[in-house]
Amino acid sequence: MSIPDPVATAPALRSRSIIDLTCDEACSFFLKEESYCNIDLPPYFQFNDLIAGIATVLNGKLLSDYSLHKPRDFENINHMIFNNKDGRHAWRPLQLIHPALYVSLVTHITNADKWGSIISRFAEFAQNEKIKCHSLPVISLTPEEDKAEQITHWWQHVEQKSVELSLEFEYIIHTDITDCYGSIYTHSIAWELHTKTVAKIERNNRDYIGNIIDNHIQDMRHGQTNGIPQGSVLMDFIAEMVLSYADKELSEKISGLNIDDYRILRYREDYRIFVNNSQDGDRILKCLTEVMIDLGLKLNPTKTSISNRVITSSFKEDKLRWICQKQSDKSLQKHLLIIHSHSLEYQNAGSLVVALNTFHQRILRLEKYDQVKPLICVVVDIAYHNPRTYPLCAAILSKLVSLLETIDERKSVVEMTKKKFRLIPNTGHMDLWLQRISLPFDPTIDFDEPLCRLVRGESETIWNCDWIRPGVLLNAVDAKKIINQNTLTTLNAIVSASEVAVFVDRAEYDS
Repeated sequence: MSIPDPVATAPALRSRSIIDLTCDEACSFFLKEESYCNIDLPPYFQFNDLIAGIATVLNGKLLSDYSLHKPRDFENINHMIFNNKDGRHAWRPLQLIHPALYVSLVTHITNADKWGSIISRFAEFAQNEKIKCHSLPVISLTPEEDKAEQITHWWQHVEQKSVELSLEFEYIIHTDITDCYGSIYTHSIAWELHTKTVAKIERNNRDYIGNIIDNHIQDMRHGQTNGIPQGSVLMDFIAEMVLSYADKELSEKISGLNIDDYRILRYREDYRIFVNNSQDGDRILKCLTEVMIDLGLKLNPTKTSISNRVITSSFKEDKLRWICQKQSDKSLQKHLLIIHSHSLEYQNAGSLVVALNTFHQRILRLEKYDQVKPLICVVVDIAYHNPRTYPLCAAILSKLVSLLETIDERKSVVEMTKKKFRLIPNTGHMDLWLQRISLPFDPTIDFDEPLCRLVRGESETIWNCDWIRPGVLLNAVDAKKIINQNTLTTLNAIVSASEVAVFVDRAEYDS
């Protein structure tokens, strides 16, 4: 009997971590459009041509070679897409980073020497096997997009691993960082990459990569030193520099207390702490609080909890509730009302997105329905109170609107929805998806979001370029390049499942 080759029978790798890439591979990864923008946008927004053109201009040159002034002296360098978080007054500023600054920063980070020093530093951060970070960006080795593989990575190494740890530990503690990206102190990036002592001595050394990153982010944010832009894989990676350094500091504090019986899983700013002694858990939380204070960050008390039901607490409460309750009905309206009821109990929950996706798949097969408008009203209400569902609710609305008999009826639905959403602040993200619905039957409907006006062919300033000298770089930063006209002119009236597929998958872990 032949013995199988363990290498040949091992499952093929699905992805590679960013820290396993060469400097050239990392550069190519960060310059991909899905790395530049991980915001859920309609499919005619495409960034490859823009980023590639700027990379060609900057090849081997410094951004200062093309600058009249310092970018930080100007406002609106990045483009903000305001996303309401709770249907009321909380909001998250998602940002399309100025592409010239983005490419420049990528070029610096992936310089061979700089990249080598960054990777070496991450190796130092990860020495404690009891504290595992599972949120470093990954590059897909399958036909799936990088985003999809990141989701698979979370499912395997965070959710499923949490269940496995129930055999070893009696307690699980959940906590996260309040407004993590908005609170990161940019000077601290140099502390993480060079140690605080060296960073303070060399704070004016322009060759230190920590200072280069700090200066680029200040250039993007009108000189501010608090907060980094949210909305790109590059900034996710930079956040990991800070958070992985925090892992190292936490490890040292726990070691000083002689606590050995624990395990910590971290995904971005979310922590899962496993212990067998609840007092050890409290002491570890205290250590984590102290580490965060030193970095200008703080834990979220409303999302900090301890449970001795490790398996059930390994899954989000809304997910378990949705699994255990009736999820659908033969009647379309009753099916949607079940989802609506779940949305009231678990606002903005990932399980809500999954439920809406099932409903979307169901109605895509509809050819006719007599009571469309009540369904439309329920879907709009779900979106109104659950901003994370905007893309999928728009997909459902596109199908329901297509069942209306006249163009006037369809326009009326869009206009009334627009009017309703104007009652809450910061809904530019919804504008983008409402435009996606209306474009096939009336491209003239006006929306407040500047990107919507760009889609309509109007001249619109997306990034402030007043600091750039007239010439090749200024010409390369042409916002019109991000609109793919072929995709726009061949747009289907109904948003397909593929347009929102990754968004749906990501709902399993994104918060």
